[in-house]
Amino acid sequence: MTEQPSAEQRWLAEAVRLAERNVAEGGGPFGALVVKGGEAGEILATGVNRVTPDRDPTAHAEVVAIRAACRALDDFSLSGCVLVASCEPCPLCLSAALWARLDTVVYAADRHDAEAAGFDDRVFYDVFSLPRAEWPLTVAQHRTGSEAAPFQAWTAKPDRTGY
Repeated sequence: MTEQPSAEQRWLAEAVRLAERNVAEGGGPFGALVVKGGEAGEILATGVNRVTPDRDPTAHAEVVAIRAACRALDDFSLSGCVLVASCEPCPLCLSAALWARLDTVVYAADRHDAEAAGFDDRVFYDVFSLPRAEWPLTVAQHRTGSEAAPFQAWTAKPDRTGY
């Protein structure tokens, strides 16, 4: 008797299939999906890397899938959901997963596999361990005297939606 693949294995296989198909269609080698409901979960949304077709450096497969899942649920929170990716999410995508309040992230290939294919995800991980003075771009604070005003307006707004 052949053992059936787990739901996680099926989801990962689907993310890899999405990535492979995206390469064939001229996109990057990344695919992702968002699943709600655990082992018997429903795939809410899928995404593929759209960086070059959309000329959008934030259109990573995971971000595309997160955006679509949020639209499907009509909510900015994906609590109770799993992000499944063909490759280890980069820092941008991990940040998006954290902001989306996803419960779990699972992936197939890792940052070293991506690096071997010419993607610099590992370099971005490394940047965060460096002092800001050594980053490849300047990140500097300049106080204006009114920098806290948007936050004061936010906290004073009684009907705000926290996130």
